[in-house]
Amino acid sequence: MDEKILLAHGSGGKLSHDLVESFLPLFDNRLLDKLDDSAVFELGGRLAFTTDSYVVSPIFFPGGDIGKLAVCGTVNDLAMSGATPLYLSLSLIIEEGLPMADLQKVMASIKKSAEEAGVSVVTGDTKVINRGSADKLFINTSGIGVVPPGVDISGSGAKPGDSIILSGTIGDHGIAVMSKREGLEFSSPVESDCAPLHGLVADMLKVTGQIHCLRDPTRGGLASTLNELARQSGVGMRIEEEKIPVREGVHAACELLGLDPLYVANEGKLVAVVPKVEAGKVVDIMHKSPYGQQAAIIGEVVTEHPGRVVMKTSLGASRIVDMLVGELLPRIC
Repeated sequence: MDEKILLAHGSGGKLSHDLVESFLPLFDNRLLDKLDDSAVFELGGRLAFTTDSYVVSPIFFPGGDIGKLAVCGTVNDLAMSGATPLYLSLSLIIEEGLPMADLQKVMASIKKSAEEAGVSVVTGDTKVINRGSADKLFINTSGIGVVPPGVDISGSGAKPGDSIILSGTIGDHGIAVMSKREGLEFSSPVESDCAPLHGLVADMLKVTGQIHCLRDPTRGGLASTLNELARQSGVGMRIEEEKIPVREGVHAACELLGLDPLYVANEGKLVAVVPKVEAGKVVDIMHKSPYGQQAAIIGEVVTEHPGRVVMKTSLGASRIVDMLVGELLPRIC
């Protein structure tokens, strides 16, 4: 194939077919191989369905790339409903002039990430737009998964007395992307936490069927996610700053850039709200997963100040942690 993407690759003609067929072996399965306009399959039980688009800049960053991000982001959205992810769609919007080597690298990353997550890419689409009309590559993925019987997880499920659990350090993804974009180097290197979390969620569900809420704190960070849950559930939330894990490199970068790690994006972390009596065993099982080794109880759900999040600071004072207003770090996912 040509060394760069041409407008003709999006024409629907021979070059379009050549482009699609060049990547088919990466995702070989009986549903995709038909090359129909939609994948038809049989599933039993309750289904979860989600979709998301990824416009990160740069498309390669420490710890990942736009392809890994697209797979993990969609898998995690399904996992936050307790679903087992099964099938993904993959749509590419490619800017004319993108080096073919870059596209091949992204597609290989998608293949690797999909295999790790145990999902199949069963349908997709490609479009090529004029040079200067985009920024290299945009990806849209949709996903379908099956929700096990008895699982009922929702952002509206938090109850007073529940414990708030965070699966690990915050701010890693946002700072990793920003450091690459701006050419910043820190004494403690920062990598994206981009990872599939459905296995972690499945482990949590093995020890309790009473997970009230799950959410992955992506754009807007932990602060915005907790505010969303508090408002959906009509409850207040109280968290403790000293219990929230932040890597040294992320903390230093945030101080340098004037950022609050509570608002920086994550792509491999989750927040869980569970009954207090279940919290200990949930954290214990999370510690056994590579994606939950630093899991911690960071606060509780309260009846006071419904719809708001209040944090006890390291100095012992209390402050309101509001939802992010505006765009702290654009083009982060």
